Amino acid sequence: MREDIERAIAQGGLKRGEVQRLIEMEEGELFAGATKLREHYFGNKIEICFIINAKSGNCNMNCRFCSQSGFNTTQIEKYPFKSEAQLEEIVREWEDLPVGRCGIVTSGGALTDADVEKLARFIEKRRKVGKKAPKICGSLGRLKDHAIERLKQAGLTRLHHNLETNESFYPQICTTQTWRDRLDTVRCARQAGLSICCGGLFGLGETWDDRISFAEELRREGIRNIPINFLYPHPGTPLADQPVMPAEEALRIIALFRYMIPDATLRICGGRVSVLKKRQYDMFAAGANAMMSGNYLTIPGAGIQADLAKLRELGLEPAC
Repeated sequence: MREDIERAIAQGGLKRGEVQRLIEMEEGELFAGATKLREHYFGNKIEICFIINAKSGNCNMNCRFCSQSGFNTTQIEKYPFKSEAQLEEIVREWEDLPVGRCGIVTSGGALTDADVEKLARFIEKRRKVGKKAPKICGSLGRLKDHAIERLKQAGLTRLHHNLETNESFYPQICTTQTWRDRLDTVRCARQAGLSICCGGLFGLGETWDDRISFAEELRREGIRNIPINFLYPHPGTPLADQPVMPAEEALRIIALFRYMIPDATLRICGGRVSVLKKRQYDMFAAGANAMMSGNYLTIPGAGIQADLAKLRELGLEPAC
């Protein structure tokens, strides 16, 4: 284990041939190394964020896992882009909490120019609130250069845009856009000077080799803010009958990413409650240094007060 830790730090992450044995390693040893790597880069600090589902349903992408896809029949609430007042009301509930970022999430392949402008005005107003206010991130689908520039001028500092899985497996979960389409958005946002949050969803039917390839692809792109999600098999989607991933396997995925991209912020998001269940706070032992609190897009999540209480119990602190 000690050699794995030293090698991961020295070379910026273990290579493919070096991580194969981690998949079968005894959990205690695996997690001990992952914890040491997390502490080496981040100490006892844990980042916390929350999201707002600002535009729900009727998405024109056919992602096989998604409850918001117009191709699927999951019974969810559907609505257009929320008003600035509605967004403000939600953000204010979190203002005095030790939460670093608020992600504005919208369904659909891309925002209209009108919605981009509405979001830009909201971000501009939020910048005037003060330093305690959470920074605004966007998860907004594909964005063209002019939209990225407008949002950046308004004060958007980070774009979230998941690649979901590795390039070779991606066509099995979506065919209305390509993996390269998504990567182009990530690259455009980075070239514009935005911070990037980019990760994926696990439990789609991918193999361990796919997971290793995905970590390699993210590392090669220089991604260092990585949300990790686990599939919730929504009724009405093609993956409704996909078995729920065992918590033990999900935790090993977190550890794999810590060893392969040791200096990355690994943020555990969707599936934290439904997949990890009673073991959800073991994610920190497995190497995670960030989490999403509150509700997810169309299913409930964990409450912020419960999360903060557990951090105190574990001797961990919010990063802000």
